[in-house]
Amino acid sequence: MLYHVILIRAFDFYLLVQCEVNFLEKLSHPHLVRLLGYCWEDKELLLVYEFMQKGSLENHLFGRGCTVQSLDWNIRLKIVIGAAKGLCFLHTANNQVIYRDFKASNILLDGSYTAKISDFGLAKFGPSASQSHVTTRVMGTCGYAAPEYVATGHLYVKSDVYGFGVVLVEILTGLRALDPNRPSGQCNLVDWAKPYLSDRRKLKNIMDQGLDGKYPPKAAFQIAQLALKCLVPEPKNRPSMKEVVETLEQIKSINENPKEPRNRSARRHGKQSLRHRSPLAPKHGVR
Repeated sequence: MLYHVILIRAFDFYLLVQCEVNFLEKLSHPHLVRLLGYCWEDKELLLVYEFMQKGSLENHLFGRGCTVQSLDWNIRLKIVIGAAKGLCFLHTANNQVIYRDFKASNILLDGSYTAKISDFGLAKFGPSASQSHVTTRVMGTCGYAAPEYVATGHLYVKSDVYGFGVVLVEILTGLRALDPNRPSGQCNLVDWAKPYLSDRRKLKNIMDQGLDGKYPPKAAFQIAQLALKCLVPEPKNRPSMKEVVETLEQIKSINENPKEPRNRSARRHGKQSLRHRSPLAPKHGVR
């Protein structure tokens, strides 16, 4: 007999939980966590979700200890594509949804590292056709919240895109969006990383050491460029999540081997092999 393992969470914040139940009852997508059921009895509220075996993206990027496994480049790319598809689904639903709290800890991973967005307690329906934004009390997580939302309380669909850009920078660097324990000037990851993200040669200096240099430099730089587009101050100038998904899929298709360190002798050997190529080898343009 097969048993389905489930995760149960208890809450005191009934309004947030009501919001989460309302959204997850109506929304279904491969990259949204599934709500299996809920129970509200004697002031005790339980939500039952599908169990996500690999935990959160936050734990894999920033966790410590022998049980934490560093994510390779292909897995990271799979995760951000999945999360982007989930966010795109929310933004393009018949009743448009603004997620409002996109961050690494809310991206959960199943046994095959499929990413699913969780925690809809802060989600809101998007603006009407005649409006560009909704006005609401500022809530969310410092370091991920879009600047226009923090400053004015104006929440745009593309406020979520800013948070996605922050997560892209975390994926590249393996560093938290905010960390007061980092040296002065590096506490805010986005502010510190921007000059590196825009320079192909400098980017390698901030890439996550957990990757051990095994990543396609061209793809990494393209993701850095995408992150910068997501992080522009003006919401209307950010890409839509549909455009983000399309860009990530294009990056995925780059057929470039992971970067491997090469020594001089290897390069000399490569040149010699070209000079002494077999006369039986076909020349360029000959089939």
